[in-house]
Amino acid sequence: MKVKAIITGTTGMVGEGVLLECLNHPDVEQVLVINRRPGGVSHPRLREIIHTDFFNLAPIEQQLTGYNACFFCLGVSSVGISKEEYKHITFDLTLHVGQVLARTNPEMTFCYVSGAGTDSSEKGRLAWARVKGATENALMGIFKRAYMFRPAFMKASPGQKNLKGWYKYFAWLYPIGHALYPAGFCTLQEVGQAMINTVIKGYPKRILEVKDIVALAKAV
Repeated sequence: MKVKAIITGTTGMVGEGVLLECLNHPDVEQVLVINRRPGGVSHPRLREIIHTDFFNLAPIEQQLTGYNACFFCLGVSSVGISKEEYKHITFDLTLHVGQVLARTNPEMTFCYVSGAGTDSSEKGRLAWARVKGATENALMGIFKRAYMFRPAFMKASPGQKNLKGWYKYFAWLYPIGHALYPAGFCTLQEVGQAMINTVIKGYPKRILEVKDIVALAKAV
């Protein structure tokens, strides 16, 4: 199966890593990125739409048909913003995009990056984890093929430019952390490969922790 993927969030660290893996993968035929600002990546299989309002996709909706995957890497940290704003961006925006894509591509495989510690019960102590859990649960109700990715510490891919400010100070920890606690560490290459494999091969679990991401990335 050839993958035709829509990717969001490619001006961020996770989305850029997934994009690079898709562009390097022989089974990815087309990639469409939707960004608020130009991502600065050029490739024969890549098309970019600049669109600032993700709550109003009507102007570009016709351009979103014909894809069999969405790798949703768009997100914000809960640090420094109100609970209401975090929910609006994390839950409301993601669900709006998901509903549009489910309507235009009903057989689409939808991969959502939430994160380790996400609360599926939606009743835990941490507000961000409850919101992420609610988002996961809603997406699994919209898409027949929805996979929730819960990575922890991710090693950037070679050539990445959009790295978080803290990353350069902690990147050296990866080999040590991976050796001591492999369940908490993976690479962005593994995240991207695993997403591609959800489309091609599927996976028995709909929620993928780090060990699942690594295993699916290695699946041949």
